[in-house]
Amino acid sequence: MVKTLVDCGNCGPDFNSIRQMVTSHFEATVLQTHGAEDTVELLRKRKVDLVTVNRKLDRDYSDGLEIIKKIKSDPELNNVPVMLVTNYEEHQEAAVAEGATYGFGKLEIGNEGTIEKLKPFLTS
Repeated sequence: MVKTLVDCGNCGPDFNSIRQMVTSHFEATVLQTHGAEDTVELLRKRKVDLVTVNRKLDRDYSDGLEIIKKIKSDPELNNVPVMLVTNYEEHQEAAVAEGATYGFGKLEIGNEGTIEKLKPFLTS
């Protein structure tokens, strides 16, 4: 069964790096969203196995933590796993406090530790 990852708020090159990492290790589709509205709309329309959210959204540099809060406070969506994409531990901890799973940083894209973090959500 093909899994689905939604990547929110990353620029084109970072989205492509995440997509390459995911599709080379998992049978998964990677979709891109840009903010809270299109992410929530997509989550309401289809089953998603994991959402990754950039700490600072590429489109307007708003805080990705706000998207995590929006997803986790919505009774229909709060069971969808979410990870923050940031190299900073304090922001990872803030995301976990809001209900996210500990994520990974852009410097860790493609490394074995990141693949291990993704396995519970993206392994068929």
